[in-house]
Amino acid sequence: MRRRTAVLLLLSIFLMVVPQAGQLWAQNEKKQAPPPQPEPNLKVGDTFPDFTLIDQNRNKVSLHDFKGKKSVALAFVVFAFTGG
Repeated sequence: MRRRTAVLLLLSIFLMVVPQAGQLWAQNEKKQAPPPQPEPNLKVGDTFPDFTLIDQNRNKVSLHDFKGKKSVALAFVVFAFTGG
């Protein structure tokens, strides 16, 4: 009976100390603020520099081909189709 009581007492002390130790550890870590994001060079409505890309059929497509005909939306997707 004494052994069982001692084990339960030690277990309860352990369960009380461990969460507090984790909180103390987290308080000691220095939290660094993320660096500020750079200001964008382009604003909404600015004209984008002309460029040429190759489409899925290996045809060259330039941005100036769409000027005055269609609207163009540019989207940059980080790590698209890379599996990362």
